Amino acid sequence: MSPHEVCMLIGHDGEVLWCDESNSPARMPDSRSRWQAIWRLREVLEEVAHSHPDGPLGFSTEDESTMSALTSALGKPLRFSVVAPEGMVSRQGDRDVLVVEEPWWAEALRSASGIRHTPSGLA
Repeated sequence: MSPHEVCMLIGHDGEVLWCDESNSPARMPDSRSRWQAIWRLREVLEEVAHSHPDGPLGFSTEDESTMSALTSALGKPLRFSVVAPEGMVSRQGDRDVLVVEEPWWAEALRSASGIRHTPSGLA
């Protein structure tokens, strides 16, 4: 299986509410079913996480516009995360934070993306 982006919608207590994937390691096109799931789950949705199999460990320009649209549409702040081979970063308020203690689903997201966890400095 070649690496590809995967998106997970996360609820209370780290519950994975919904998941979908692209066929590209560098892009996850918009999906009507993903937007419908986000809207349907809006009351319990706490986090939107996705993988960057080839990096970067950070948010892309496309990620930024999607995060802005979601926050505006839902009228509430969400946590956004990117999981990459070398780690995980989350947008908390208006700043990006390296996640030291990753939630259980981060490794599941890497596995579903076809990537191996190689923490920074341990490659």
